[in-house]
Amino acid sequence: MAEPIIELDHVVKEFRAKGARTSTRAVDDVSLSIDKGDIFGIIGYSGAGKSTLVRMINALERPTSGTVRVLGQDITSLGESSLRPLRQKIGMIFQQFNLFSTKTVAQNVAYPLVLDHWRKDYLERRVNLLLRFVGLADQADKYPSQLSGGQKQRVGIARALATNPEIILADEATSALDPETTGEVLDLLKQVNQVLGVTIVLITHQMNVVQQIANHVAVMSDGRVVERGDAYSLFASPEQEVTKRFIATAISGLPDAERVVDIHRQWAGRIVTVLIRQKEARNELNGSWVSASGQNISELISKYAIPTNLVYGGIDTVAGSAIGAMTYELAGDAALVEDFLGELALNSDVFDFGTRQAPVEYGEAVLRPMPRKAGTVSAAADGDGRSAGQTDEDHDGGETR
Repeated sequence: MAEPIIELDHVVKEFRAKGARTSTRAVDDVSLSIDKGDIFGIIGYSGAGKSTLVRMINALERPTSGTVRVLGQDITSLGESSLRPLRQKIGMIFQQFNLFSTKTVAQNVAYPLVLDHWRKDYLERRVNLLLRFVGLADQADKYPSQLSGGQKQRVGIARALATNPEIILADEATSALDPETTGEVLDLLKQVNQVLGVTIVLITHQMNVVQQIANHVAVMSDGRVVERGDAYSLFASPEQEVTKRFIATAISGLPDAERVVDIHRQWAGRIVTVLIRQKEARNELNGSWVSASGQNISELISKYAIPTNLVYGGIDTVAGSAIGAMTYELAGDAALVEDFLGELALNSDVFDFGTRQAPVEYGEAVLRPMPRKAGTVSAAADGDGRSAGQTDEDHDGGETR
């Protein structure tokens, strides 16, 4: 059974500006449990409260009410002297790296060990080990100004690991990096998690970062956790509109609003996007299951024999399972197209963007897919979440590209 390493119980954090009569609630009644060894993503737009929340995990902020337990200890009211040994078990990685410009790479990594009064030979051995781990052994004597953004963040990761922490808090750790460098840093964080067994809490507003690395995700909006679950289920079956907006920025193959306009310009027929979901997904908030999606498109196209053009699409992998979207132009008899879409929507999520002559507003199409008349797995699902009659072959789903 998984062991919680971080527990937040009905945590509230309020701030009051000097002279103000009322306070601002940055974190509003949040309860979360993060298991040891997990990579847990907390995502939200600017001002959602996610950075304030993570600062309560190492007691840089104290909750107005509620409790925070870290490594089995209630830290809510601990004094600074009692917090010091706990904080040594929590490393921090920052968006802007927070390196000392006048210290070398090795000196930056060594800084927490100097504060902890490590013996010089042990300190040097530890720094050399960490620089090899993050791939910067040949950069030890350089200064931050001589490094690329990705190298600076590798120094930040090495420094965060200096005191052998059990938890790493990464606050927008890739926001200042280009996509290629972001991928490299995320691969390194995966190594930190898998090789060293460090629990990682990742704070970000980038859904593609969560897609690449997180096992579990919580979505914050206006200080509250509005949705949470394993990464695949959150991508495959988002419930809240804020989550759907995030997902729309990350799912490979889902066209953005400008691309839909361009597709309408090029194709006169009905434009629909079908979500590809390899397997069923569970909604943690209400316990319901949603079945796989897009598994029978080819079969239905053949059955109805309507003129069809694949105009956009792509499939990625989230937590080891395929998820993506395919966009089609459907032409021919309008009544036949309606029948085709009606049957397709029985077991798939379909976004209807209308035709060139009668387009559907983008937000309406993406946030409110065509309603399913059947095929949604709910309380009738059996123990492993499959709907009645779903076979092992159906359960295994399709391929990733």
